[in-house]
Parts: sequence; structure tokens; C-alpha cells
Amino acid sequence: MSSGVARGVAAAPIGVPAVPPARLHLRNVTKSFGGRRVVDIADLSLGRHGIEGLIGPNGAGKTTLMNLITQKLKLGGGRVLFSANGDGQVDLTGMPIDRVARLGIVKTNQIIRDFDGLTVRDSLLLSLAGGRHERFYRVASEGRLRRETAAEIDHYLDYFHFEDPDGHALSAGEKKLLDIIRCLLVKPRLLLMDEPTAGLPEDQTRRVMDLMIRKAADEDVAIVIVEHDLGLIWEVCEFVHFMADGEIVVQGTPAEIRRNRTVAEKYLGSSDA
Repeated sequence: MSSGVARGVAAAPIGVPAVPPARLHLRNVTKSFGGRRVVDIADLSLGRHGIEGLIGPNGAGKTTLMNLITQKLKLGGGRVLFSANGDGQVDLTGMPIDRVARLGIVKTNQIIRDFDGLTVRDSLLLSLAGGRHERFYRVASEGRLRRETAAEIDHYLDYFHFEDPDGHALSAGEKKLLDIIRCLLVKPRLLLMDEPTAGLPEDQTRRVMDLMIRKAADEDVAIVIVEHDLGLIWEVCEFVHFMADGEIVVQGTPAEIRRNRTVAEKYLGSSDA
């Protein structure tokens, strides 16, 4: 008979909610540029609450922190530890970025750099190519890969209403959606989203967020969103981390963050509080 406690979640005393395990742990993580420390994280856990928000003023270090997690940037100090399935932790520190991605940690891009000359479908196909496909002409000629991935790619293209899936992504909005789809196709365990809805129309923003809610609930994808649209953060996030001057200053539920005086003084306007 099932105990009713989810696998990997420690049983809690009666009346006390069980706390799910964190997906990622940062210990004494630092990064400096030109002698200025831009990230200084003593202890931070991410991926415990489904969808989490990472907010803060411009220059707080949010994007840099995400790039340290994916190992796109080399840590100045500290360790980044990842637990995908509750089977112990993997130290990501110094690991090649492609290996980090294969473990299930991927990040959308704040600035979209699309593959010039590729159609929408081919761009997505390339994101699924394994190590044996080092050159695109090999990917394009791989019929088996196309057949195996066609249904999933079509699902996302239909969901986001791409006008011409066999043509090129022309608008900034379509390129942003392509970037999000590429990340989803690799089946992430931890998805870092850097301003994922900036520049998207309201209907596409809603589609992106509805999809993320389903991914977190149905596929156990841990999602961390950097976003300046606080209405979106308050609506979809279960937990929020507030970052300022390279440090995580306050953490809590959206309601707790909105009530916090430090957050209000450093970041929130009176209309957001």
C-alpha cells in the first residue's frame, strides 16, 4: 500500500507539510568582473517549488548567476551541486557546458541568437542532434532523427501557432519561442528562463506560462524564471528569490516577498507592493 508520500520527499510530522528536495544547491558561489564582485551567494537552493521566480533590479546579478549555474561562466569560487533524480549530487563546477545540458540543466536566452539560414523545423532539429551529428548537413540528412522527432516538434509548432514552420523565423517573438521550444525538446530537469516573455504578445505570453505550469506539474520540471513582469511572477511562481547587489537578500512566497520592506525599498514601486 502506498504511504502517500512522493518518492524522494521525506515524510513530515503530522500537520507539517513535507518539504520536497531541492534540485540545485549553490555553496559559496562568487564571481567578479574587473575587481567588482557581481555574485556572492553563500547558500542557495533552487528547484524545490515547481516554478520559482528570481527577481531584482537591473545589475543585481541574475543573468550572471544563471550563467554560473550552466557553467557558461567560470565560477570565481564555490560549488554548484545538482540532484536530478534524488540519487545523490553531481558537482557541476568546471564541467563543460554541453555536459551540463545533457544532465538536464538548460537555459533560455535573454538575447536571441538564431541560426542564420535555417528553417524553423531545421533549427529545432539541430537542437536534438546527438554528438554524432557535428555538422548540420549530417543532421538534415538523418531521416531517422526527423521521423522520431516530427510529432513532438509539430506539437509545439501547432501550440504556438507558427505561421510558416517550413520557412524562417522572422519576428523577434517567433525567435524567442523557438529558443524556448529548443530547451523543452532536450527534456530538461531544471529549466532556467531569462526574461522568457519579453517582447511577446499577451496571448503568446499566456501560452508560454500555461505550458510551463503543465511541465512543472506533469513532468516534474523545475523552472526558475528571471522576469521584470512582476504580475506574471506573482501569478505563476510558488516561491520567489529576491536578488540585489549580487546576493540573495530575501526568499519566500510571492505574498511574503510583496510584503517585505527591503524588497519594497530596493525594487517595488507602490503600485507593485
